[in-house]
Amino acid sequence: MIVERIHDSIKVGVLGFGGLGQAAAKILAPKKEMVLVAAADRKGYAYNGAGLDADAAITACYKHGSVVYLEPNGILSNKSIQDLVAKGAVDGYFLALPNLPNTFMADVARQFIESGWQGVLVDALKRTSAVEQLLQLQDELKQAGITYLTGCGATPGLLTAAAAIAAQSYAEIHSVKITFGVGIANWEAYRATIREDIAHLPGYDVETARAMTDAEVEALLDKTNGILTLENMEHADDIMLELAGICSRDRVTVGGVVDTRNSKKPLSTNVKITGRTFEGKISTHTFTLGDETSMAANVCGPAFGYLKAGIALHRRGIHGLFTAAEIMPQFVK
Repeated sequence: MIVERIHDSIKVGVLGFGGLGQAAAKILAPKKEMVLVAAADRKGYAYNGAGLDADAAITACYKHGSVVYLEPNGILSNKSIQDLVAKGAVDGYFLALPNLPNTFMADVARQFIESGWQGVLVDALKRTSAVEQLLQLQDELKQAGITYLTGCGATPGLLTAAAAIAAQSYAEIHSVKITFGVGIANWEAYRATIREDIAHLPGYDVETARAMTDAEVEALLDKTNGILTLENMEHADDIMLELAGICSRDRVTVGGVVDTRNSKKPLSTNVKITGRTFEGKISTHTFTLGDETSMAANVCGPAFGYLKAGIALHRRGIHGLFTAAEIMPQFVK
């Protein structure tokens, strides 16, 4: 895609203002091409067309538990998405929301479709089945004038896109193996993300993880010394690479280790793409993320890069559903 110059700031909203949402606000603060004008959580939303104060919004959440306490921009609402969409002039939203239950993101997409809003939506979905639900909405999204980019975090997202690029060296892809390491000093800063990870453990699913109290999560983490080891996860990297024509989903595996008590990564995050070249040689490309980059940096950074790419598509009248393996993200200055 030819890079389109951004002449005016893209007005961005962040839905979900937990750990990832707050990190997203920090990332946007120094940007010139994007400005955070809206944020929403369970209790309501905050909106200022000239831009929200990211530090003040985060402080409001830390002190009072919700962005609605950001004065004078916060508004209480039990239907924050509908009210915010109706009120605010927002070009695109990053859906930094937990996909609990597994139908939640598709339900949010339906709310945007029904609202009549037109713009760009980006998510960082994890599960294959969640992306499959969005695929069922692609015609409705297109007709609604919405450009939706799904699976645009780290994995799926950054690593999936790297695999799609690395695959070009080969005539046939034998395997794509994604291994991630995440270090979090305090799991409570990313409660929803950790619950989504727990849902991948043997004996757990999305509903059981969602129903766990904080005390039950703490008890589980005490048993594992704060470590979650995840193997053969249901991760949408597989369907995204399949849709992009790279390889069948059964050749894609995802797993990793999450340390919920240390900020240092327990292992380096990487993707290995093994294939056969046109000369008949078997080789492996490896793309490794720097250990110093946090989960938030590797999720939110790509999400906004894809949001910028989505804006370029939307301004050309290109609507519908796309994945991180189909579209090249654009760097946000």
